[in-house]
This record gives sequence, C-alpha cells and structure tokens, in this order.
Amino acid sequence: MLAAGTIAALAVPSTAAPTPDVASELLAAMQRDFGLTAPQARARLVQEAEAMRLDETLRRSTGDSFAGSYFDAARAELVVAVTDGAAARTVREAGAEAVVVPNSARELDAAKSMLDSMESTAPRAVTGWYVDVRSNSVVVSVNRAQRDAATEDFLTRVRAASDAVRVEEVAESPRPFYDIIGGDAYYMGGRCSVGFSVRTSSGAGGFVTAGHCGTAGTAVQGYNGVSMGTFRDSSFPGNDYAWVATNSSWTPQPRVNLYNGSTRLVSGASVAPVGSSICRSGSTTGWHCGSVQALNQTVRYPQGTVYGLTRTNVCAEPGDSGGSFISGNQAQGMTSGGSGDCTFGGTTYFQPVQEALSAYNLRLVTG
Repeated sequence: MLAAGTIAALAVPSTAAPTPDVASELLAAMQRDFGLTAPQARARLVQEAEAMRLDETLRRSTGDSFAGSYFDAARAELVVAVTDGAAARTVREAGAEAVVVPNSARELDAAKSMLDSMESTAPRAVTGWYVDVRSNSVVVSVNRAQRDAATEDFLTRVRAASDAVRVEEVAESPRPFYDIIGGDAYYMGGRCSVGFSVRTSSGAGGFVTAGHCGTAGTAVQGYNGVSMGTFRDSSFPGNDYAWVATNSSWTPQPRVNLYNGSTRLVSGASVAPVGSSICRSGSTTGWHCGSVQALNQTVRYPQGTVYGLTRTNVCAEPGDSGGSFISGNQAQGMTSGGSGDCTFGGTTYFQPVQEALSAYNLRLVTG
C-alpha cells in the first residue's frame, strides 16, 4: 500500500499534442494502401463524394427495384443493381452504371434476417454472413478447417430457405481486436497500467511498463479481462522497467488515455528538461499533470534501490504503476512509485522510457 509520507511502488496488490492534420493523414493512408499518387487520391475522394450523392438519389428513385449499389474504383463510377429494365434506364439517365439482377435489396435483407434468426443453431465453423451486392447474394462464411457434418446440415437448411444464399470458405475464424493505449489497466494477479505501445525489430507488438508489476512469463489480461500476452522480460530493483509481448488480438496504438473520452498522440521520446510540464495517465487516478523536478534520481524502495528515475510533483496512487508519463506529445517514461496521493498531492518517480527501449531493442510506436 502507498501511505502518505512513504515511498513505494504503485502496483495494486492482488487484493484489489497538436491535433494531427486529418486530411493529410487520409491522403497518406490512401497512397500507401491503394498505391495511388496524391493527385489520384484526391481525385478518388471527389469521385466517391459524387457517388455518395448520386447513390442517395437513386435509392429513392428506383424504389422496390433497388438491389444494392457499389463504387467501382477501376471505372470511377457508381454501379446500381436493380430488378427491372425501367429502373435500369432511370439509373443510366442519372449518370450511373446499371445492372439488372434477380434479387431486390428487400429480398436480400429478408434472407439475411432469416439467417440472423437461425444464429443460435449455427455450428462453430460458420463464422458469419452478409449481403454481397456485387454478387446479388447473401454470403455465408465457413471456416474450411472446421467444416463438418453439422456445418453441412446447417447449410442445407439455409439453402432450402433461400436461393439467394452463397457459401464462401475462409481460412480462419474472426476474433476481436483491441487497442493498446497508454494508461489503460491490465491485470496480472493485481493491477498495473500500460506505459507505451512498442514493436520488436520483427514487428511483433507489445508495451512497456513497470518492472515491479511482473516477471518474465507472467500472464497478462487486458482492461476488459481478455488474454493480452505475457511479460517477456523485467528488471526490478536496480531498474523499474519491463515489456509485455501481446497476442494478435491486441493492436499497439501511439496514444495515451486522457480519461476524458479522448487520447494524446505519442510522436517521439525526446527528454523533457527539469521545469517542464509533464502529465501522467494511470488506471487508478486517470490523468494528472505537474512538473519535472529532477533527473537521474536514486530511490530506495523497501523492495530495493532503483537508479536513474525522474522525479516529478505529479500525484499517483497504487494501480497507476507502469502508466504513461508524457510531455507535450513526447513519451517520457513509466510510473514507478512515490509518496502521497491524489487527494493531498505527492511526489512520483518514473522510469525513463528510452532506457527500456534500448535494453530490449524495442521501437516506440508513434503517430
């Protein structure tokens, strides 16, 4: 426990930036992921905006004949599926491409709703279903490695109920993805806080945190109780850093939780000099700020001495351990321990992040 006037590590025991330019980011992502030049990306955004406007109009004007629509990027035009020739003429006169298909959007949605009503009887191999407007069908996805007699029985019943159903085999079943955000809680028999998202030289993800929160091999669960990964390495006392290798359900993000519904972008790890403003995020007390008071402090905890910590007058409490210290948009370190609390104020020390990155050959995830 952390009592006023004492120095202790801040783990909970087992009993308990400037705003980024969105337009520039969007263009950069489109160039990267679609293989476009900047002018091509801008042109596509204009084309898609026009397609959205036209799509809204044609959904109304084609009425019950409407069977879905999609943007054809190769031809830079909106394609509208309809069930009769008169509606197709309406589409073409409005400036879109028309295709005549057997099933209306209403019929496809009814088939999809039928599948929803059968969800409780679907075997594990069936991973989901959706309306595919390009093929004018309802696609049922099946994990090919798990396909068995129960799967075939379910698919037979589905096909008998609707001729709009099409089966698609997939290589793996879906799983939820969660973001790794600085300051969020994680559990390992007790509770600590995420420091900063990192990647290894091979691209594997994880995060740095306080060394006193766990030892190599300690299993970790996320803020939501979902399996997160394991401590890969840890150093405490002497130092107070560790890193957790996360599993594929968790995605490292260059952000710190501000505990007000928003996050702070992490852009680098330049060291803030004494006197600089600095803020901390942790799962017990949230977001608090103060100033850097000293660098390279030696701190004598009951568990052993830690060298090279940074001293601040930011408050913290048990469970905030490992959480993010950031100045502006520059990562500074992970909460180690201190004295006092966030009711009366206190002193808190953090382990500089650069030392941990260097020790484990990790790369800070930045925005």
